[in-house]
Amino acid sequence: MEESILNSTKKILGLEESYTAFDLDVITHINTAFSTLEQLGVGPTGGYMITDNVPTWAEFIGSDPRYNSIKSYVYLRVRMLFDPPTTSYHTEAMKRQLEELEWRLNMTREFDLDPLAPPGDFILDGGGP
Repeated sequence: MEESILNSTKKILGLEESYTAFDLDVITHINTAFSTLEQLGVGPTGGYMITDNVPTWAEFIGSDPRYNSIKSYVYLRVRMLFDPPTTSYHTEAMKRQLEELEWRLNMTREFDLDPLAPPGDFILDGGGP
């Protein structure tokens, strides 16, 4: 059985799959996370969105296990929008996790674009490697 994007996100948020009162909210925030991922160059070309519980993670991620962290990224983004933490410490910790996941996903994508480039060989501010 394929894993539904909406249902698995609801589960990790602590919502029962059968409880649909917040589905519109969760779907909206999932799609916001997908928009951010698309801007990072991750995911299907042209973007991706869901409207119900039918789309699966396999449709979005494909079969590459290096992109499994997308699930955590989407959850954290949805959590920050849907049910933000009550303490600044928790908020900052979640923000740091999001930033790290964005960096790691971006590095994976960059390496996919140029698999011959050695990891860590970057040019910053127009300078040499």
